[in-house]
Amino acid sequence: MQKIWLKHYPAGVPAEVRTDLYPTLAALLDASFRKHQPRPACRCLGRDVSYGEIDDASRALAAWLQSLGLARGERVAVMLPNLPQYLVAVAAIVRAGLVVVNVNPQSTARELEHQLKDAGARAIVAIEQAAATLQPLLGQGPTQQVLLTAVGDMLGPLRGAWANQRARRGHAAPPRLPGAVRLRDALARGRRMTLAPVALAPDDIAVLQYTGGTTGVSKGAVLLHRHLVANLLQAEAWYRPALARVPAGEQLLTAGALPLHHIFGFNLIMLLGLHLGGCTLLFPDPTDLDAMLKALARQRCHSFPAVDSLYAELLAHPAMDGVDWSALKLCVGGAMPMQAATARLWQQKTGCAVCEGYGLTETSPSVTCNPVDSARFSGHIGLPLPGTEVALLDDAGHEVPPGTPGELCVRGPQVMAGYWQRPDETAKVMAPGGWLRSGDIATMDEHGNFRLVDRKKDMILVSGFNVYPNEVEDVVTQMPGVRACAAVGVPDARAGEAVKVVVVRQQPGSASPTEGDVRAWCEANLTGYKRPRVVEFRAELPRTPVGKVLRRALRDAG
Repeated sequence: MQKIWLKHYPAGVPAEVRTDLYPTLAALLDASFRKHQPRPACRCLGRDVSYGEIDDASRALAAWLQSLGLARGERVAVMLPNLPQYLVAVAAIVRAGLVVVNVNPQSTARELEHQLKDAGARAIVAIEQAAATLQPLLGQGPTQQVLLTAVGDMLGPLRGAWANQRARRGHAAPPRLPGAVRLRDALARGRRMTLAPVALAPDDIAVLQYTGGTTGVSKGAVLLHRHLVANLLQAEAWYRPALARVPAGEQLLTAGALPLHHIFGFNLIMLLGLHLGGCTLLFPDPTDLDAMLKALARQRCHSFPAVDSLYAELLAHPAMDGVDWSALKLCVGGAMPMQAATARLWQQKTGCAVCEGYGLTETSPSVTCNPVDSARFSGHIGLPLPGTEVALLDDAGHEVPPGTPGELCVRGPQVMAGYWQRPDETAKVMAPGGWLRSGDIATMDEHGNFRLVDRKKDMILVSGFNVYPNEVEDVVTQMPGVRACAAVGVPDARAGEAVKVVVVRQQPGSASPTEGDVRAWCEANLTGYKRPRVVEFRAELPRTPVGKVLRRALRDAG
């Protein structure tokens, strides 16, 4: 394999990066906290929280976690929206020598139960609104300690009280969980304790990042400290041409609109921002576009990583023109394919071109990206990042020539160690020589630019989140009155793709269950982005001669 893309790297971007500069995330965070103490690390609902505050609070929380008797390498789940507490929790878990397990705060009890049990999470840091979801799970699995926080816990007395009142409006009071501790109490206790130093190593596990599987089983990608540090430094090197244009003396301000529990937001917004000494503008509710645009109108943002659906929703909002976008230097689109029309209109409105990238949970996440000094949207997924090798292979494992579709395979310092406790699933994606088979089909041109063609998997990509048909089908087929079900992705102008379910009723000719019944069932058992946008009923599902459902036939039928 020839790295023909290296000839087309932007000026100043190295072919390799020093991934040993910070042996662990703890070392990287310690360096940032020491260097940037007085600077704001994040801004949330109008309040700045400094590096010093995150440093102090995370040390206290780390000491408290150690006091629970958690041993090095044990797992702690984090079930929080984009709040300062999220930064504190992650830094604390890492500093205590533990493993972060990212959890979507909108998860249903069924989804949460699987993840906590699979990870063996001994403790969880959760937003108080998740208490009702947690309640039936306590005492039934490994999770013994719950730490609850309210939205306003780190926003000061007055602003915090206002934020809590706003977040609780229209919601029933969360149930009391036996033994649960409030974050403020844990911090107060931790400040009276001493944090025991932990000698972490690059090959220690830092994060279990859950992703779906083609079987529908949610799997934890094992991301070591060195994987996350490497990808963060690779991205820093790639973004430098754009970041260098931030005026001297201005602190880098990044819009943190993507959820930090997603690997894109976790490593390339939160951790990269902390490493660069920047400030991340946090949005606890990314669906509240009114609040987001109002906040953006009060400051000049330099960096806006997002997914296509968010860019499109902002462009359609009447307050979009009220924001001064002139400071934007970097817009990276990832997690789902960018639509050319969205990218063109975004550049027209803001003056900043969207640089599309490509990545996977299993690659920490970034693999390729368009040059950030590009003057326009290309439609490619770009060039491999420094130190990253990409090969396109046919079904026999042979490399295909430029212009020919092949499965995109990745090798580099950011590739995961495997799936947590699933050697069988790991063997399916890891090829000899350290290559990760992505399951995506791509082509490469003569300059080393890659373009996605199709997905080998039946995965549905909703606003950058993976939805695996088997999981949706498993939920729907457990519904009374349902004999069979198939889930497929259909085009959606807002989310890129949406979930469509085709249902076969138990009794032919029956009108039960109804579409409303299916939607209510899915609302109770699936996170919002996994719920079907389209529900269709049929007498039978199209199948192959051996009985497999022909999902492609259902997709083609719209």
